[in-house]
Amino acid sequence: MLENIFKLNENGTSVRTEILAGLATFLTMAYIIVVNPAILSTDGTGMDFGGVFVATIIAAVVGCLVMGLWANWPIALAPGMGLNAFFAFGVVFGMGYTYQQALAAVFVAGIAFLILSITPARQWIINSIPVSMKFGVGAGIGLFLAIIGLKNAGIVVDSPATLVTLGDVASMPVMLAAVGFGIMAVLDKRGIPGSIIIGILAVSLIAWITGVSAIDGVVGSVPPAVHAFSMDFSLLATAGFIGVAFAFLFVDFFDTAGTLTSVANLTGKVDKEGNVDGIGKAVLADSAATTVGALVGTSNTTSYIESGAGIKEGGKTGLTAVTVAVLFAICLFLAPLAQSIPAFATAPALVFVATFFLRNLRDIEWDDVTEYAPAVLAAILMPLTFSIAHGIALGFIAYVIIKALSGRQSDLNAGSIVIGLLSFLYYIFL
Repeated sequence: MLENIFKLNENGTSVRTEILAGLATFLTMAYIIVVNPAILSTDGTGMDFGGVFVATIIAAVVGCLVMGLWANWPIALAPGMGLNAFFAFGVVFGMGYTYQQALAAVFVAGIAFLILSITPARQWIINSIPVSMKFGVGAGIGLFLAIIGLKNAGIVVDSPATLVTLGDVASMPVMLAAVGFGIMAVLDKRGIPGSIIIGILAVSLIAWITGVSAIDGVVGSVPPAVHAFSMDFSLLATAGFIGVAFAFLFVDFFDTAGTLTSVANLTGKVDKEGNVDGIGKAVLADSAATTVGALVGTSNTTSYIESGAGIKEGGKTGLTAVTVAVLFAICLFLAPLAQSIPAFATAPALVFVATFFLRNLRDIEWDDVTEYAPAVLAAILMPLTFSIAHGIALGFIAYVIIKALSGRQSDLNAGSIVIGLLSFLYYIFL
């Protein structure tokens, strides 16, 4: 049966190899079952940790199963880092949306993603967005995650004089957060799978033993999916809602495209002409997972670059993704334990993941100011405005204007001009 579904012999792999690859992938991304609910249930969003915990796992299980059983790709999916922070801090806190309205925007973005995935527009859009802006947005998401992580750890605090300043570095939460970051970096360098989740658990264990944080709950109970089908479409026709949905769509779409094409090279799915075998099904699996995630109560679900860990272990088929789905499902019974993990234990995970996103900066065209200036502007504005949407919008406005006034109109394509124009109109009528 497994041979018929996943074509193991054809892909030169075995059941044992695929299961071990799935375990490796799961260990590298398991942190999301703690970090995602911790972000979305931050005081003031109105969301429940247990409810988001369940939604996170449901979205991951559905996404991995569709990717594995239908697309037959060794890619795992779960709610994405960056977009969850934008959901909580940018949309709910920054724009005053309820979490129900924010979920509606994620759902709309998911439907739009589905439509784009089955039309020729998918390839046109991917080719239309300037490479430098893709890298700038990626780096900006990293900076956005970093400032949230530093804030949650107490390392960065607000200041009426300088806006932000250094927190109490001698406090136990800050010192434990620093220990967690060090553990993650060292283990990752040594090639040990699961460096992030090991760091989170190590800091939590120290905090529980020393009494800095309390452990509560009994392992084995499953909380209800309290946020399922709770979307509010009352703002659907407003410019703000459309802008938020577009930001969710933009980041999710290009994050997925980048991840899938990167992984395709590792798995030998790219032919001599550069075409990726089966990428249509893989993109559809990703967009379907985002839609399901919004229905059950979480931010955008996306393909994880951490899937590369499983691929390095030999994973080549969808059985790897199905293995990840099974492991996520088992975690449903760990909700009480996950809820006891303190914020300063998950904070270093945000900062550590941010360092990965910031690698995008090295690939920006630094010899051309018309390329790097708008890209860097987009990256800087995201953490400083606490909004991925503002970074994208103002970055594209700058890109179009700088190119046009520098005599580089030939570099502008329809996609860039449309995004820049829509962004400009958004601020005019905001």
